[in-house]
Amino acid sequence: MNQFRRAILAMLFASLGGLIAASPQARASSASQLVSDSNHALQSLYAATPKAAGLGARAKAILVFPSIIKGAFVIGAQTGNGVLFVNGKAAGYYNISAASFGLQAGGKKFSYALFFMTNSAVSYLSKSDGWSIGTGPSVVVVDQGFARSMTSTTLTQDVYAFPFGQQGLMGGLGLEGSKITHYTP
Repeated sequence: MNQFRRAILAMLFASLGGLIAASPQARASSASQLVSDSNHALQSLYAATPKAAGLGARAKAILVFPSIIKGAFVIGAQTGNGVLFVNGKAAGYYNISAASFGLQAGGKKFSYALFFMTNSAVSYLSKSDGWSIGTGPSVVVVDQGFARSMTSTTLTQDVYAFPFGQQGLMGGLGLEGSKITHYTP
């Protein structure tokens, strides 16, 4: 049975490695390409969800991951690179990674935009040695229903996360267990 598990794990990691290596972000030729991809993804989100554009105008910073690749077969992993925009300008580069275990199978690609609404949330991201979602600033994942009902009086959290542009077959888009770290492209 141990050999069977090792074989399954080896196949999984080989598949995930291929999935990640084939991703556009893994092949991004430069920081400028990542900034361009992130700007394009953010504009796509604004076009699909106008309330996100209003939130963007009020945000202190926006962290955009234009392409997160997730794959799983019992054990799962996801990764992607993104850009932190402050006043519309690139202010840093970040990676999001996560691992999971459970009844899961499939692969998908999606995007995330995290809207930092307070200076303290931006400061936490900048000063932390990797932000594990679930610690630090409070995060609310915005779905279509919440997006429609957002008003200036309902915006009380530090960070709002918008998943968008999902492609592929796999259930769930949680941020739990994700770690966001600063990196230099």
